[in-house]
Formats: sequence, C-alpha cells, structure tokens
Amino acid sequence: MIIVKVTYTVNAGFVEQNQQNIAAFMADFREIAGNEFHYNIYLQADGQTFVHLSHFGNKEIQQSALNTASFKRFQQERDNLGLVSPAQIEELSLVDATRSPLE
Repeated sequence: MIIVKVTYTVNAGFVEQNQQNIAAFMADFREIAGNEFHYNIYLQADGQTFVHLSHFGNKEIQQSALNTASFKRFQQERDNLGLVSPAQIEELSLVDATRSPLE
C-alpha cells in the first residue's frame, strides 16, 4: 500500500477556486475509486491549508489517479496561481487502524 499526505496553503482569494478544482477531480476519482484507492481532502482551521491523504493499493493505481486530466489541471492551477508556499509531500506507513483503509 502507498500512503501519501500532501499539505499546502493557498492565498485567501484562491480558496473557493481550489475547492471547485478539487470537486472536479474528485468526481473523476470517484469513478476509479474502489477497494484499492481512497482519497480524502481536509481543510484546516485556518481556512486556507488543505491536506490530501491518499491510499493507493499499488503503483499502477497511483499513476492512473495522478495522470487523470482533471487532477493535473488542479495541480497546475494551484501551483501557478494559488500557493503561498510549495506543497509538502510525505510518504506514510500504516502502523494500525480500526479497519483497513483499503476496504
């Protein structure tokens, strides 16, 4: 399993656009989601910092998701127009859970 956490802060004026862009790629992600792919997005209390937490069953599923056209558009617009500072990307390892994140 591949687990990735991405954290980034956008300009206050870009928050609404970022949420619209997220909605677009999440609609596409829902079509490929299943037992081998989970993707969650959170907004921190500051109202500008987003946290994306993804669980991929394998590299092929990860590449399929990351190469989705709407996801690439989201990344490009976020990176070119909205970021306050570069996104922080972390790979995580599951230690334990109440249930498997890929069920």
